[in-house]
Amino acid sequence: MNFASKFVQKLKGRFAQNKLKPYMDTLEEIKQIDLSSWDDGKLQAKAAELRDQALNNVPLDELLVEAYALVCEAAWRKLRMRPYDVQIMAGLALHEGNLIEMQTGEGKTLAAVLSAYLNALPGRGVHVLTFNDYLAGRDAAWMGPIYEFLGLQVAAVREGMSTQQKQEAYSADITYVTAKEMGFDYLRDEISTNMNDIVHRPFHYVIVDEADSLLIDEARVPLIIAGSVPVAGNDGRRMAELAASLSYGDHYDFDENKRNVFLTETGVEYAESVLKCGNLYDNHNSHLLTSLNCALHADALLKRDVDYIIRDGKLELIDPFTGRVAENRHWPDGLQAAVEAKEGMSSNLSGKILGTITLQHLLSIYPKISGMTATALASEDEFDDTYSLNVVQIASNRPCIREDLPSLIFTHFDAKLKALVTEIASVHATGRPILIGTSSVDESDKLAQALQESGVACHVLNAKNDAEEAVVIAKAGKLNAVTVSTNMAGRGVDIRLGGGDPIEAEKVAKLNGLYVIGTHMNESIRIDNQLRGRAGRQGDPGSSRFYVSLEDEIFVRFGYEKAIPASYRSIKQDEPLVETSLNKSLEHFQRVVTGQNFDIRKDLNKYMDMVEEQRKIIHEQRMSIINVDNPISPAEKHVTLFYLDKAWADHLAYVSYIREGIHLESLANRNPIDEFHHRIIHAFEQIPEKIEQETAKLMRRIDQQQQNIDWDKLGLKGPSRTWTYMMNDQYIQKKVDIFG
Repeated sequence: MNFASKFVQKLKGRFAQNKLKPYMDTLEEIKQIDLSSWDDGKLQAKAAELRDQALNNVPLDELLVEAYALVCEAAWRKLRMRPYDVQIMAGLALHEGNLIEMQTGEGKTLAAVLSAYLNALPGRGVHVLTFNDYLAGRDAAWMGPIYEFLGLQVAAVREGMSTQQKQEAYSADITYVTAKEMGFDYLRDEISTNMNDIVHRPFHYVIVDEADSLLIDEARVPLIIAGSVPVAGNDGRRMAELAASLSYGDHYDFDENKRNVFLTETGVEYAESVLKCGNLYDNHNSHLLTSLNCALHADALLKRDVDYIIRDGKLELIDPFTGRVAENRHWPDGLQAAVEAKEGMSSNLSGKILGTITLQHLLSIYPKISGMTATALASEDEFDDTYSLNVVQIASNRPCIREDLPSLIFTHFDAKLKALVTEIASVHATGRPILIGTSSVDESDKLAQALQESGVACHVLNAKNDAEEAVVIAKAGKLNAVTVSTNMAGRGVDIRLGGGDPIEAEKVAKLNGLYVIGTHMNESIRIDNQLRGRAGRQGDPGSSRFYVSLEDEIFVRFGYEKAIPASYRSIKQDEPLVETSLNKSLEHFQRVVTGQNFDIRKDLNKYMDMVEEQRKIIHEQRMSIINVDNPISPAEKHVTLFYLDKAWADHLAYVSYIREGIHLESLANRNPIDEFHHRIIHAFEQIPEKIEQETAKLMRRIDQQQQNIDWDKLGLKGPSRTWTYMMNDQYIQKKVDIFG
C-alpha cells in the first residue's frame, strides 16, 4: 500500500472512531445498570412500565438506557447470551437510523434486538427484513424468547400463509420477514377491495439485514403483481429458430461491453427475407421487430447454467449477485417468452401487470430505516446518495487476523483451472477446510468435476440445489471439507470452525482456519469482500485468495485492454503472471466498473422515481374510496375501484412500452429521461377523466339498489387469478447503460 492510500485509510479510521464517540458514554450508562439481582417479575414489571411510557408518547431516547439494559439481562437469562460492547454500540447506531458495518460472526442478529425492542414499545410495529425465509423463521424463533420475556409479541411471515395468518404476524410488535414477501403483501394490499383483506398496517420502522444486497444489488428490482388475461397466439418458436440461424459478425454484433446485441444491415435483410414482412422497421411490423430482438438477446446473451437453469421442466433465473435461483423472478414478458422458446418450452407467463414497486421505493415508505451488513463501507457514497444513510463501522469484538493474500492472475481460463485444482488438492491433503466461491453454476460444476477427477471429494452448492444451502454451508468449516459454491451462498449462516465442535475447531485453527478461494473478480469490491469475510470469524484464523484469468467474464465484457498492459494480452502460459503492478491495475479497473454501475443505477432510479410518485397518488385515491365514510352505494364503490385499477394497469403497460424504446431518443439528440417523464406525465393526467367517464357510463346502466349484480356480464370481471414475481431489470439496465 503506498503512502497516499495509507493516509486515506488512516483518515477513514479516525473518522469512523469519531462516529462512535457519542455511543461510548451511552454504553457506559447502560453497563452501569446492574439488573442481575432482580427477579424475573421485577424485570417484567419494569418492561411493562417502559411500554406504558412509550404508549404515552415519552420520547424513546429517554427510555433507551433502561430498555437496552433490560434486553441485555433478558438475553442472558433466556439465551445465555450477553451482548458485547460492540453489539450494544451497533444497537445504538441502528436506533439512530444508521447503516452499521459489522463483520460476519460478530452478532448482528442480537444487536438488532436492542433497537427492535426499543422501537416496538410505542406499539406501531417493527419489521426486520432478512435475506431469505429460512433466516426469517430462524431469527424470530431464536430471538423470540427475549421479546416475549419483556412482554412483546414476535412473529415471522412466510410465503403461503393465509390472509388471517399474515394479518396476525404483521400485527405483532416485531415481525421478521423477507423484503420480497413483505413487498408482495404490500402489492396485494394495493389491489384489495375490502379493508378486511389488507394485511399490513402503516409502516413504522425497519431494520434491513444484509442491507448491501437489498439496498444496492436488488434495490432497483421491481416487484410485480399480475393478473391473468386471455392469451393470443405468439410466434416465439419461429423467432427462436430465426435467431439461432443468425451468425455473429454477419447478421448481428455486440456493443463494446457485450451488454447489448443488435442486427447488422445484412441481418435485417436476412430477417426480412425469412419473415416475408417487407421493411422490418415499418410501424405495422413493430411486434415482429420486438419479438426478434428478444429472441436474439435470449440466444446471444443469455446462457443456460449461467443466467438461468432448467429444473423440473421449469425455467428459473439465477441471481447474478448470489448465484442462487431468484425465486419468482422473471424477465420482461417478451424476453421471458423468448428464452422459454429457445429452450423448447411453452411460455407460462402471460398476464397484465396490476401493480409494481421497486424495493428502493418500498423501503422509502418507512418513516425510519436502518440496516446492517458486513460490507457497507465500499458503497458508502451510494448509501448516502440514495438513502441518506450514514455508514457506521463497528469494530470486531476480537481483531480480525485473516490473511488476505494477493490475487494470482493467469493468462487464460485453463491455466487458472489447473492451478486451482493443484492448490485445492494440496491444501485438502492437510485436512484444512476450503470454501471456493465461483462465478456461475456452469463454473462450479466444471470445477467440481475437475476436483473429483483429481481425487478430491467436494460438496457443491449452486442454484441447482440451493434448498440445501444452510446445511451445506454450516459444515464448510469442518476438517477435510471442500465446498464449491456460487458467489454468496449461505449469507446469514455462520461458518464455524469444526462445524461448531470445540475439539475439531481447535484442530482446524491449528491448520490456519478456513481457506476461502475466489475463482473470479467481481464487478464490485464489496462482493469480493463478502466472500473473503466467510473466513476469520470472531478472531478465528483464516485466509483468502482470488484466482483470476484474463478470459474471465468481467475482462471480456468490459475490455481487458483497459486494465492489462499490452505486453500481456497475446501471451499464454500456465504459470501466474508475476508483474506486481497487475493487482493494482485490476483493482483500479474494478473501481471503474463499480463506478459505472453506480451511475447506471442512478439513471435507472430517475426513470422510476416519477412512476413511484404517480403510484402514491393512485394509492391515496384508492384508500380514500375503500375507507369512505359517506354512503355511496357499494355498487359505485365497486365500479370506481374497477376502473381505477384498470386505468393504473393500462398506465403501467404504457410506461413499460415507453421505457422499452426510450433509449432511442438519444439518437435524435433528445434526453431519454426527460422525454420519458414528459410522456408518462401527459398520460397520467388523462387518468382521472377516463375513470370518471367510464364509471358514469356504467352506473347509468345498472340499478344501484340491486343486491346481486352480475359484474361479469357487465364486463367488470377481474383477473381469474393473480401471481407475484420480481422483474429482472438487467435487460433494461443494459439498454440504459448504452443509450441513457
